[in-house]
Amino acid sequence: MNMTMIIDTFWVFLAAILVFFMNLGFAAVESGFARAKNTVNILSKNFIVFAVSAVGFMLLGWGLMFGGANPFVGTENLFILWNSDLSFYDNTLTSNVPFWGKFFFQLVFCGTAATIVSGSVAERVKYISFIVFSLVLTLFIYPIVGHWIWGGGWLASLGFLDFAGDTVVHSVGGWAALAGALILGPRIGKYGSDGKAHAIPGHNMSLAVIGLFVLWIGWFGFNPGSTMSFQNPADVMHILVTTNTAAIAAVITSTAASWIFIGKPDLGMTINGCLAGLVAITGGCAYVSVESSLIIGAIAGVIVVFAVLFFDKVRVDDPVGATSVHLVCGVFGTIAIGLFAQEGVTSLSSVSGLFFGGGFNLLGTELLGIAAVGAFVFASTSLVWLVLKHTIGIRVSREEETAGLDIGEHGNAAYPDFEAAVPVLGQDGAPTPNIPAPAPLPMDAVAPHVAVEVENRAQPGAKITKVTIITKQSKFTDLQVSLDNLGITGLTVTNVLGYGMQKGHEEYYRGLPVETRLLPKIQVDIVICKIPTSILVETVQKALYTGHVGDGKIFIYDVENVVKIRTGEQGYDALQDEELNA
Repeated sequence: MNMTMIIDTFWVFLAAILVFFMNLGFAAVESGFARAKNTVNILSKNFIVFAVSAVGFMLLGWGLMFGGANPFVGTENLFILWNSDLSFYDNTLTSNVPFWGKFFFQLVFCGTAATIVSGSVAERVKYISFIVFSLVLTLFIYPIVGHWIWGGGWLASLGFLDFAGDTVVHSVGGWAALAGALILGPRIGKYGSDGKAHAIPGHNMSLAVIGLFVLWIGWFGFNPGSTMSFQNPADVMHILVTTNTAAIAAVITSTAASWIFIGKPDLGMTINGCLAGLVAITGGCAYVSVESSLIIGAIAGVIVVFAVLFFDKVRVDDPVGATSVHLVCGVFGTIAIGLFAQEGVTSLSSVSGLFFGGGFNLLGTELLGIAAVGAFVFASTSLVWLVLKHTIGIRVSREEETAGLDIGEHGNAAYPDFEAAVPVLGQDGAPTPNIPAPAPLPMDAVAPHVAVEVENRAQPGAKITKVTIITKQSKFTDLQVSLDNLGITGLTVTNVLGYGMQKGHEEYYRGLPVETRLLPKIQVDIVICKIPTSILVETVQKALYTGHVGDGKIFIYDVENVVKIRTGEQGYDALQDEELNA
């Protein structure tokens, strides 16, 4: 083996490891943007998706992508695991890197495309359905598109350019993500009855930022590594700088755009902005100048902000912005090749785009590729999602989504030390089984009033009462609407933990039972004076009643006095400016 082969093989080895490391970045960004109750599920999906992708790509994906010169799909030497002679692939991509080195480099790209989907369907997709979908995507759909562009297929023969995967990786992942988000539907509580989007903040922006920097580092393997050779260091360094330049430009413009149009320099938008710049330059990093990369990144940073707002407006719920980053900016990056490509900017660039005297030829080819890949991937992934929906189902139950997928899908929590734990043990020291819920009680069995009605007095000296309600988190919206209709606008809401007859949910760690955890509840405190207590109690009962264990309890207390801090008013006078206070 000559020195050139050693250097090129080591370069591909290093770049592949950097791209593999991006799995950590995706896991961190996605879990940071998700709620704490879904962290285990997000992390587990990012583990399993790479394993499933590797199996699919190894079994058939590689062969479909690189197996021969058929315009639409590979048809020769498809099953590499059962082929003892892999010399057929000696000249595939490069002749200077051993087969398994080329395979692993392409494998980590395939895994990236599948990982993109994870974020858009987060917090409501069934774990098993996501696994099956990822297998189909990497076994068939991704390799077919890869063959069209990188495997000598029909788009490659037309001169379609996509150096490191704006279309092959990011757009494929983005179209699959969009199909999944549309068919799954939005998360509970994401949109109001008026269609207006509600914020569902992620639980850990520190983790999201860490993930962003991991991805940024990984991109220095993703783009420069796609040379698959270090024989021309100038090309590699040029790609390195165009990649970084687009990212920093997008960081600045996404921050500015969110500051101007949203009112604050939103950190989440900045994170997505950086990723948008990295995505947008991926396809053209070897074909555009450093100056052009600055422009491409700057535009991408603005585009992604408006894309996020657009998808929220049309009720496409994407918790991490995968469609905005990977689909929208992947498409934009592909178009940018047709506009900004510059012949001779590297030894890999042999054609110019519209802005550098190349006319519309390259741009037209890029647009054709975008349309063809979009139609194929969106249609095929939609079909897969729909088949799964009507067979094993793709969405968790409403109760599981509300409580969090960590417990429902995996039986453990990401942050158990932040929950109170009470051992529930039998006489032999073993955990006792959960007590089954009794049959629902008929509504007429519920006492219509649990407190003596208080005279509706509205003058100084009137009785002041505090009412505390403990109930399920999932019932808060129903309770709030009922209280609003009653005219109660002042209340205090606290997340609490506890259990009665329900006990807690079961958790396991490495197959061993963990002591029963307290169930998450909400505590709503209300102080009333003018509204009779009995009317409030009856309203609460009607809002919360299901007839099952866990509906909650109402506690009623006499209040000795109320003091308004701002004015010093006391008793009824302290409450009279507001109908009710807490």
